[in-house]
Amino acid sequence: MEVILLQKVANVGNIGDRVKVRSGFGRNFLLPQGKATLATPDNIARFEARRAELEKLAREQLQGAEERAAAMKDFKLTITAKAGTEGKLFGSIGTGDIAEACTRAGFKVERSEVRLPSGPLRMVGEHTVNLHLHADINVPVLVSIVAEE
Repeated sequence: MEVILLQKVANVGNIGDRVKVRSGFGRNFLLPQGKATLATPDNIARFEARRAELEKLAREQLQGAEERAAAMKDFKLTITAKAGTEGKLFGSIGTGDIAEACTRAGFKVERSEVRLPSGPLRMVGEHTVNLHLHADINVPVLVSIVAEE
């Protein structure tokens, strides 16, 4: 399936690139989320007419993400949770919990922006979590999990 990218997509391409992707990836991810359109002659002409507008929007999104990253540069998040005597949590801290705690601390973070490569956090202590604010911007945040008294 050949598509034209309307946004920068990690490991695929930049705005305006015509790329071949697997049909499932295109049908189930790129097209429904508005990240791409089919590469038909009509869509190519429509994209070229909107190219400047889409590039301006992408620059604004990148600039907004850079501002958010600068504000969160030295941010340290502390979460309290119930834990056993050996430091193992009753339950776990997931992406939703981290996003909610960041929002309470004054930084608007969506659940989909939190990346936990090794799965949910299950131990008391300090963990480094990446926030994926833009296709080019990842911000490491130190999450400190403290046991409830």
